[in-house]
Amino acid sequence: MLTAGAVLLASLLYLGLLFAIASWGDRRSDQGRSVIRSPYIYTLSLGVYCTAWTFYGSVGLASSQGLDFLPIYLGPTLAALLFGFLVRKIVRITKAYGITSIADFIAARYGKSALLAGLVTVVAILGAIPYIALQLKAVAASVTALVGSSGLPVAGAGGTDTALFVMLLLALFSVLFGTRHIDATEHHEGMVLAIAFESVVKLAAFLIVGAYVTWVMFDGFGDILARAVELPDGPPLTIGGGTAGYADWFLTTLLAGLAFLFLDRQFQVAVIENVDEAHLRTASWLLPSYLFAINLFVLPIALAGVVRGLAERDLYVLLLPIASGQEWLAVIAYLGGLSAATAMIIVATVALSTMISNDLVMPVLLRLHLLRLTRRRDLSGLILMIRRAGIVVLLLLGYLFFRLVGESFSLVSIGLIAFCGVAQVAPLIVAGIYWKQANLMGAMLGLLAGVLVWGYTLVLPAMAEAGVIDAGFVAHGPFGFRLLRPHALFGLEGLGPVSHAVVWSLGVNTLLVVLCGLLGWQGHLERLQAVLFVDVEQREGIGRLWRGEAKVAALRGLLIRFLGQHRADAVFAMDFRRRGEVLSPDETADAALVQLAERQLARAIGSASARVMIASVVHGEVIGPDDLIQILDETSQVIEHSQQLEQKSRELERATAELRDANERLRQLDQLKDDFLATVSHELRTPLTSIRSFSEILLDNPDLGQEERDHFLEIIVRESDRLTRLINDFLDLSKIESGRMEWHVCECGLREIVADAVAATHGLFVEKRIRLTQSLAEAPSQVRCDKDRMIQVMINLLSNASKFVPADGTGHVHIALGQKDGLYLVRVEDNGPGVPEPYREAIFEKFRQVSGSTLKGKPQGTGLGLAICRQIVEHFGGRIWVEDAALGGAAICFTLPAAAVAVERAAA
Repeated sequence: MLTAGAVLLASLLYLGLLFAIASWGDRRSDQGRSVIRSPYIYTLSLGVYCTAWTFYGSVGLASSQGLDFLPIYLGPTLAALLFGFLVRKIVRITKAYGITSIADFIAARYGKSALLAGLVTVVAILGAIPYIALQLKAVAASVTALVGSSGLPVAGAGGTDTALFVMLLLALFSVLFGTRHIDATEHHEGMVLAIAFESVVKLAAFLIVGAYVTWVMFDGFGDILARAVELPDGPPLTIGGGTAGYADWFLTTLLAGLAFLFLDRQFQVAVIENVDEAHLRTASWLLPSYLFAINLFVLPIALAGVVRGLAERDLYVLLLPIASGQEWLAVIAYLGGLSAATAMIIVATVALSTMISNDLVMPVLLRLHLLRLTRRRDLSGLILMIRRAGIVVLLLLGYLFFRLVGESFSLVSIGLIAFCGVAQVAPLIVAGIYWKQANLMGAMLGLLAGVLVWGYTLVLPAMAEAGVIDAGFVAHGPFGFRLLRPHALFGLEGLGPVSHAVVWSLGVNTLLVVLCGLLGWQGHLERLQAVLFVDVEQREGIGRLWRGEAKVAALRGLLIRFLGQHRADAVFAMDFRRRGEVLSPDETADAALVQLAERQLARAIGSASARVMIASVVHGEVIGPDDLIQILDETSQVIEHSQQLEQKSRELERATAELRDANERLRQLDQLKDDFLATVSHELRTPLTSIRSFSEILLDNPDLGQEERDHFLEIIVRESDRLTRLINDFLDLSKIESGRMEWHVCECGLREIVADAVAATHGLFVEKRIRLTQSLAEAPSQVRCDKDRMIQVMINLLSNASKFVPADGTGHVHIALGQKDGLYLVRVEDNGPGVPEPYREAIFEKFRQVSGSTLKGKPQGTGLGLAICRQIVEHFGGRIWVEDAALGGAAICFTLPAAAVAVERAAA
């Protein structure tokens, strides 16, 4: 058995390490070198959810009720899916309006109500005290298990009270690293770093103990399970053992998810301490991984403890190493449990101390004019003192709860009671950030009713079970009214106590929030805050929220009293950067400066108290119905006008792009026009010049020999034919594009069309010594088209190919006819230079000719041939394109539908 001194030394060394880590983090922060700007540090800080309940209580619950521990972690795992929109919106609202706590958040949404902020704070305290007691109980019980009866008792006369000792150490830590700054929105970097470190410690400790138990004490999980099966009662592996089963699973999962999102300590680390909302993306997958890892060995440890017959189920993590004589492992387990407990206590007390200061104590002092606050020149020290006192008071209350009531309950029971209490703020927050009609009356009534139902259905029965009050009303109802039994209210039976309390408390709470929102009335400021919260993305559009007068000197004096001279100077420096000039003390502050002062003041004393203090120095600050409607109308007009401008801007961008494209197209067409005129003038002038020249020779030389005369006449006829073809090309293209072309459609075979085109160009191929080959399908290839026009297409393609093949007698052109995808396919291939990829679409444009690198000069022709081919082929439902040829050059291909298909299309 370990000695009390060894346990005390280990505890002090560990807490000393936490002090060192937190101190180092704060020093780095003061130097402007943040240590928490990491999504992994942020995610590990969210691991504060895993308290002593996780480290000890989950094993205890699993040992008696099997898998019923899982919903406690399924809830946060599912809640991580909400990080991308729900938590991100809460973070944005918090950063935008200087929110200091969850109570301040709710109060600010509902008209900056100090009464609501105080009520939320009281509820948070009521929910946190049992939870703090849970941590103290776990630490004290673990120390007792380590040192035995001769060491440090939990609490005894003449002995050292372990829980009290731990409480005092944690109070010191929280005071030193949680209340260093008056600005409650400033990040507690040292504290966050220490919490992240503790998340690593408790995870590592649990995994080490779990691995030792599974593979050293036993021969793997299968061995543990086999031994558990041999027990008289069998292994506790059922779902819903001792409860109503799946309904309880669902409700407990819901409760755990709400608690994870809205526990005061979770709000502190997830929202207030968030330095970059992008960290939420990493946390949304890394946190579920962390929860999975820390629960990996819960069942093996639970079953191992049952197999070994150990008595204290909540302490199996400690008792199994002790039972095997591994004291070093027991110390590791103890430190893991200590880290889980201390992390929760530290964050919870820091968060609650801010709420106590800003939402309970300061509003009372300011409104009742106590402690002569109006005469004090500097209140920052008083605020810090209140927060530090709040930490000590919270820990004392937790300790008293543990001593008076907590020893009668398991860790899980205490934790679930706390969860149900803090979950009562969930309807207020969700409705507040998504529904503008949610109002203060609904928030107050819903929260009060939910808390009262929670107290009646869960807290009072727990106190009765502990013997604090009479237990008769739990079984029979007050005064014998069975319909009012706390665990079967109005006859709702079959659920576990916690699930029953969740149904009634959250049900009544949500119902009142919704009904009051639908039927109730909102104050002017309340309506304004609803717009600011729900439409936080458009908050920049809401500008003038203030009517009245305030002197710069009065605002400065107010800020100095609450924030100190240094912080007040920083606020006015921010205003100087905004306006570019320094206001004199006698000048009147504008709305922007008043809002800036109120926001900075809210960071120190909360939004409700800040509102009161600003009103004390601003004269005539009244936001009446007409002003509010004007503000909202201006806001909606600004937003609508902004949206219209954005839409017009997009339309203008599209129009500009279209004009740019059209201009580029016109430029290209202008260039094509110039090329066309040059080409046409050249192509027409050449045959005309030849015709005129040879005609003049014949006319001027009547004595020419017959052979020469015939030769000259041949040239004249050939050039005349060439001129006719050029003119026909221009006319054909013009008719096709204008829709005036006459088409003589009939059913004909592609084989015959190819044969006619080959015959027409035979002389050309012979003259140029070009080899022409064919591979034509034997099957019928009937199509519906204008036969003459299709022959024209084939002649164009063959003539085009003949221009580009080598002129040294090695030219080769191949014609192929086949089928592809139900269409007839014609390919005209050559062994010329080919067509580069960027130009394969351009060659089908009018007047466009492409010269290959191996060609000398520009190809002959107008550049209309392929454009005409495309028009004809597409008119009959086909397609034409260019691709690489097997011969090495280009292959111009086109498809046509079969005659039957063409008829069906025409009929459709």
